[in-house]
Amino acid sequence: MAKKRTELTRREFLVGTTMATGGLALASLVSVPVQAAQAEPKLGAQFIGKLEGPEIIRETAKFPKKFAEAPMLTELVKAGKLPPVEQRLPDTSELMVVKPLKEIGKYGGRWRRGFTGPADSENGNRIVSTDKLLMWDYTGNKVAPCLVKDWRLSDDGKVMTLFLRKGLRWSDGQPFTADDFLFWYTDIYQNKELVPTPVQEFTVNGKPGRMAKRDDYTVTFEFPEPYFLFVDILAGDTILGGGQATQNSRAAFMGSYAPAHYLKQFLPKYSSADEATRKAKAAGFDSWVSYFRFVTNWALNTELPVLTPWKTVTPINTPTWTLERNPYYWAVDTAGNQLPYIDRITMNLAENLEVLNLRVIAGEYDLQERHVSLPKLPVIIENQKKGNYTLHLDTAQMGSDAALLVNTAYEADPEIAKWLTNRDFRRALSLGIDRGQLNEAFWLGIGTPGSCAPAEEVAINPGKEYRKKWAVLDVKQANGMLDRIGLSKKDGEGYRLRTDGKGRVRIELLTVGGQFTPFTQIAEMIKQHWQKIGIEADVKEAERSLAYTRTNNIEHHILLWSVTGSENIYLFPRLVLPVDPVPMDQHLGMPYARWYASNGAQGKKPTNPEMVRAMELFRSAAGKKQPERVKIAQEIWKIICEECWVIGTVGLSPAFMGVRVVKNTLGNIPARQTNAQHVRTPNTSHPATFFFKA
Repeated sequence: MAKKRTELTRREFLVGTTMATGGLALASLVSVPVQAAQAEPKLGAQFIGKLEGPEIIRETAKFPKKFAEAPMLTELVKAGKLPPVEQRLPDTSELMVVKPLKEIGKYGGRWRRGFTGPADSENGNRIVSTDKLLMWDYTGNKVAPCLVKDWRLSDDGKVMTLFLRKGLRWSDGQPFTADDFLFWYTDIYQNKELVPTPVQEFTVNGKPGRMAKRDDYTVTFEFPEPYFLFVDILAGDTILGGGQATQNSRAAFMGSYAPAHYLKQFLPKYSSADEATRKAKAAGFDSWVSYFRFVTNWALNTELPVLTPWKTVTPINTPTWTLERNPYYWAVDTAGNQLPYIDRITMNLAENLEVLNLRVIAGEYDLQERHVSLPKLPVIIENQKKGNYTLHLDTAQMGSDAALLVNTAYEADPEIAKWLTNRDFRRALSLGIDRGQLNEAFWLGIGTPGSCAPAEEVAINPGKEYRKKWAVLDVKQANGMLDRIGLSKKDGEGYRLRTDGKGRVRIELLTVGGQFTPFTQIAEMIKQHWQKIGIEADVKEAERSLAYTRTNNIEHHILLWSVTGSENIYLFPRLVLPVDPVPMDQHLGMPYARWYASNGAQGKKPTNPEMVRAMELFRSAAGKKQPERVKIAQEIWKIICEECWVIGTVGLSPAFMGVRVVKNTLGNIPARQTNAQHVRTPNTSHPATFFFKA
């Protein structure tokens, strides 16, 4: 009993004492006893600190005039294998200059991390994704330059002009110009064998945009109607704005630009279909398309030229995924030192998440936030001194770390389809969940029970009352609703019977194992909750790619998954609204997403009029300026919370990539960083400025 009380006290300290810290404190998200809040005020400050980050300097008068490089590159220059650093950087006035968070760093070292295998590409993508066209600043609220030095949206919102950095080069030393954009647009994006379905974000009101080259360093995106949202699109985690490194599993092959000088050799256009196929089969691929998918994957193809701070030198499908500094990286610090500071990143394969977390606790990783488990918090805290690391908690703004995504396009079993498409049935399922118990069991009481609506401090939040809308435990009301819709008959064990006489109403909860959140265990607890409302749940765990196959084929009933990114609904809507047919993220009804993305030419129109209304609102918002977009987003969230096709459980916590363990030997580490999908966490912290103090 004593041990149990010790763990509880740690949790109380963790939640309660954050009241003493600035910024988004967990204490503002949960109710805790006053006594716990006063127990040990200094403890909470170690976990949630002030939101901070580096600064991008844009005044050319403040740019450095002399430059330095890492010792490992100096040796290559001396050996004649690399040009001097001045010749590898963009023109002096075209650089990206980053003011480090705390100090000018030191060169060298190897950043040790853990990863879970070839499907864990996000583990590296997020670290290197300064190859994005635009990015968000460390607050996650303001757009900043990144790969392009500047941008301009026309007054009518129809033309977005990008100004490239003159003299910027690919990692193999070849120039990066507007031709790399035009190559992607004409030879990749418009090639139906590579991209059969237009990218939804490259359209406005269902009408496609076009790309054009004005000169070698100026590119335009042009649209037939106003598209004021497009600036945010290019800054967010999107196909067009996500950068070369984030597109591994997406349909657009690279995203907005690609290294023409390298990739032309793999396309039939520049040889022949027979030659491209012959080359693909010689490399072990069944077609030139599948081979092209491989050669454009930065995590697999070590020969692919990149624009990232580090490039892959040992691929992700090996036990040690290794990244090494890009000698042509185009950013410097305020003292003129070419970034990154750290020479290498090595990610060692962990057999499972338990092993990865044990290594975190043992202090074997230098910085790890991905896959670090929130339930391990007490033991992580205990071992800080022994492991020579510090814990940071980065709270997220998404409403649910584990949401029930209902497949309202399901057709395989007409009886089940009838109930999944019934709003009162979905509401009853939501009212039958004991979120408080889930919070204590899987979030240590740190999370916030409720709907999937984003945090109250986010502009698009629909209102405080929507946190609890159909999202509180009310077994009596749930049972009454199920009785009224025609599910009043039960068997001897109290389970509700199907109206077609074929036994119990059995709802499948599909989960994915080995993830940030213990989805399967959460589903098992929800299964117990639903017994009280007479609904039998069948929990089915699947490997991630198999789960995606099932959701893409609309074979599932309900998928338990996070709604990460939905705090900025316009940049990552597909988890809460079926508007984008992205296989890895579309679980609400792929036919609906295809219908929306194709402007009705493909797929199937939703049968739910409120879903159609939400889609129409979403489509209308792209051409509106921000104040109007905020109002539209709030209305969309009201519909989502009312309709319950996304049922939230617990969120607004650090559970998803917010438990950050950092060795005390690392410098320029923010006390707290923005934790959100649209900012590509930890991208806004500029990992290229992290360094080893000794």
